[in-house]
Amino acid sequence: MFRLAHISDVHLGPLPDVTYRDLASKRMVGYVNWQRNRSRHHHDGIVDTIVADLKAQAPDHLAVTGDLVNLALDGEIELARMWLETLGTPADVSVVPGNHDAYVPGAFDKACHAWAPWMNGDGSHDPVGRHTFPYLRVRKNVALIGVSTARATAPFMASGFFREGQAARLARILEETGRRGLFRVVMIHHPPVRGAVGQHKRLFGIGKFQSLVGRYGTELVLHGHSHLPTLHWIHGPAGRVPVVGVAAAGQAPGGHRPAAQFNLIDISGEPGGWNVKLTRRGLVGPAMAPAEIASLDLTAMVPRSTVEVRS
Repeated sequence: MFRLAHISDVHLGPLPDVTYRDLASKRMVGYVNWQRNRSRHHHDGIVDTIVADLKAQAPDHLAVTGDLVNLALDGEIELARMWLETLGTPADVSVVPGNHDAYVPGAFDKACHAWAPWMNGDGSHDPVGRHTFPYLRVRKNVALIGVSTARATAPFMASGFFREGQAARLARILEETGRRGLFRVVMIHHPPVRGAVGQHKRLFGIGKFQSLVGRYGTELVLHGHSHLPTLHWIHGPAGRVPVVGVAAAGQAPGGHRPAAQFNLIDISGEPGGWNVKLTRRGLVGPAMAPAEIASLDLTAMVPRSTVEVRS
């Protein structure tokens, strides 16, 4: 069995000191949002509690699907790099960037440089950047495929983008790993399903992504961005493919979003007969340790329509 853990939307804090020059951009909107909202509901102590419980479950690998930071300040990006070092070796932790990691022009490149060991493919020595996504890592019989949808956007927008160049590269990886009989896990920040988030947060290229999955297949898609523990399904060549979201890893109890959670995905079996179990663990109260919240046998679930399940 291969055990894969999944967290997202960590939004590490507190913010470092900022200058007026730092805020002379979209960051002004984000800074006000941090002060009024996010700082009250996202706490480092919550992240530490979730990560400690996650490590106690002894996963073979950890997928982090974006939004490690808030405003993509230089100090935040460096703090996130140091935090990644505490999670495990780069070989055991795979990261894809989120929209907050590319908050303003230039931030994406800085994040890719700082977090490169956690975002490069097996055997790759190229500098990590926009054209190195998707990357491929193979662990046992599992293919971990990291897609980037991160891009700087206008104020009040948090859209993602999946363009032709990355789509062509993803097609080749899906085809190759499918021929090898690997269990393919696509990691992406924005949910590649319609209606999962508001219009200002949506992914441009959903149809392109779903078309690739429909043609070449994949066994699982993991995403963040919505801050919700969701389960959607999209069509693959051999049936429906689960698309799994997760609550924000730093979310404190008492907010309008679910408190912090992480996913555990237990993968066993072989091509044509995979067994996949999804377990959600997280906070269920302000003074309680993380506990199991839901357990779903994805193999046994045969949905009649594309639906959302919130656990």
